[in-house]
Amino acid sequence: MPRTEKDSLGEVQVPDEALWGAQTQRAVDNFPVSFRPLPPAFLKALAVLKQSAARANADLGLLDPKLAEAIAAAAQEVIEGKWDAQFPIDVFQTGSGTSTNMNLNEVLSNLAIRRLGGKVGSKTPVHPNDHVNLGQSSNDMIPSAAHLSALTEVHRALLPALEKLAAALEAKAKAFDGIVKLGRTHLQDATPVRLGQVFGGYASQVRHGMDRIRKASTDLEELAEGGTAVGTGLNTHPKFSAKVCAHASKATGLNLREASNHFEAQGGRDAMVSVSGALKTLACSLIKIANDVRWMASGPRAGLGEIILQDLQPGSSIMPGKVNPVMCEVVCQVSAQVIGNDATITVAGQAGNFELNVMIPVMARNLLESISLIANACTLFADRAVAGIQANEKRCLELALKSDAMVTSLNPLIGYDKAAALVKESHKDGRTILELARERKILPPDVLEKALDPRRMTEPGLPEGGAASGG
Repeated sequence: MPRTEKDSLGEVQVPDEALWGAQTQRAVDNFPVSFRPLPPAFLKALAVLKQSAARANADLGLLDPKLAEAIAAAAQEVIEGKWDAQFPIDVFQTGSGTSTNMNLNEVLSNLAIRRLGGKVGSKTPVHPNDHVNLGQSSNDMIPSAAHLSALTEVHRALLPALEKLAAALEAKAKAFDGIVKLGRTHLQDATPVRLGQVFGGYASQVRHGMDRIRKASTDLEELAEGGTAVGTGLNTHPKFSAKVCAHASKATGLNLREASNHFEAQGGRDAMVSVSGALKTLACSLIKIANDVRWMASGPRAGLGEIILQDLQPGSSIMPGKVNPVMCEVVCQVSAQVIGNDATITVAGQAGNFELNVMIPVMARNLLESISLIANACTLFADRAVAGIQANEKRCLELALKSDAMVTSLNPLIGYDKAAALVKESHKDGRTILELARERKILPPDVLEKALDPRRMTEPGLPEGGAASGG
């Protein structure tokens, strides 16, 4: 049987087993949109802030320590994931996230009441607004939770995953340093490179992405907590925000601080947009890396075949023995989703009408999803693709030696026009540049061999043997 609860609009029927109250139930009824609630990481961050607020209010003598500890203990249970089912409100709700804020207020109130021997739904002795929400507003609490949840997940999941991927790529860069392959620009043959140089470039892309994310994430350390409704701090103690940040920093190990300007902290969501932009940039890097890897592994008979990926699963329901570069495809799909999430965050980040952004829930959901997707995909890509890559050294050298671009190192010795003529002749009869150059005796044998040594061509410098003889 449902129980009857009241809010400022009247009576509401709430499932008897629910720990939420009237305002949550109204939101459940009003927003059946995607049937996806805000992520657990967001709710955990919000619970950390509620716990910190209760302790801050007790420190300031504004809340009975017994009630504060009951609220803090209830929040700890939410942080530990014991009550995830009690947060059913759709992400597409009121743009301030008020419904989710009240959902947690009501759940914490009832958990604290039950801990203190009271009746669920009675709002006595712990009231969801007067006690759990003391000194707070949805308008400063939800932005703070958005920052804290994203910052937490960046440090907990994303940066470690990117470190794993960067290290895996660097290991391959070292292992493949002696392997010469054909370089390519415009999808056409270019001068030789070492396979290790290529993988070193990929590792550098990932590390640059990590640096961008670290820099952008420092702005997430600022919390809007203490601004209350519009940024003025009405109905909160002047020291409340600093104390909340101190308690939350201790609980999370993060360097949290009060926003330098509460009007910016509530009216704008620029820090979230910036972090999302860094994630989008990283997604572009990951698409490039994953596509290069699957191109180099293409084949195995009629493709480039320069590297070999480990077989993970059958690749076709009709072609026996076919194996596909599935982890590369996962990375590309994840990156596409992250780019799409960033587009939503970019649009939502502009919705700061006057003193409050009103698209915070969808921004938080998309940002947390992007962080989680990239973290998971990079871990899988490192473990199940990069770590198992083998080089087809023979194939790499074969393609490099066959390339017309080998002639480039002869430019300083015989001139551009004579080198271009060799290329045309190579195209005509199918012989390599080295074979033609030997036959034409265009340079002394020792000079020619050094100039057309593909390994020497992967380092900066001029070939030995003198200047161009005309051209």
